[in-house]
Amino acid sequence: MNENVIQSIVEEVVSQFSKQPPAEKGIPLAVSARHCHLSRRDLEALFGSGYELTPKKALSQPGQFAAQETVMIAGPRGGIENVRVLGPARNLTQVEVSKTDSIKLGLQPPLRKSGDIKGSSPVTIIGPKGSIYLQEGLIIAQAHVHMSPADAAAFHVSDGEYVRITVESGRALSFENVLIRVSPDYRLEMHLDTDEANAGFIATGATGNLIKYTGLA
Repeated sequence: MNENVIQSIVEEVVSQFSKQPPAEKGIPLAVSARHCHLSRRDLEALFGSGYELTPKKALSQPGQFAAQETVMIAGPRGGIENVRVLGPARNLTQVEVSKTDSIKLGLQPPLRKSGDIKGSSPVTIIGPKGSIYLQEGLIIAQAHVHMSPADAAAFHVSDGEYVRITVESGRALSFENVLIRVSPDYRLEMHLDTDEANAGFIATGATGNLIKYTGLA
């Protein structure tokens, strides 16, 4: 084989390996149970005028917390109690459940990235001071990875990109089309719902490996 061709192949292989994140740097995994984000208007409709959420536990993403408050969500087949409210209040109300939860409710929420609720499933939310019926707002959250710009640079990915995350757990799994979300306010972490975690015997604190579709598997 021509020496120039060989050199070209070697340089390409080295280039591809250099684009991969360091092998020792995994993606921390967190299991996200069903929960609810409330707008200020809906928070007051459910808990009373001027109500403020009471932080129970700080979440891994800066400024986010699990509140003491819970609600009930309901659909045509039944309801689910003690659904945790996450704070602080948002611009819109969104309820995130697993596929198993949706079957119990008798609803068909779409698989969506957080915040994309247009045309999603209706749901009823019941609080101690009132209830609301949403025409849209119930979703199954798409698996995603939060990361800072520095992390994105280290992994050679960008906001909105989709990647594969492999997990070596009790039952090895490969999660496809995992959304990358980049912000200076984010801490490195992949969020899975309970169905995804149970399928792989995954608990919060496990780690996964990020693989770019354009890179080497």
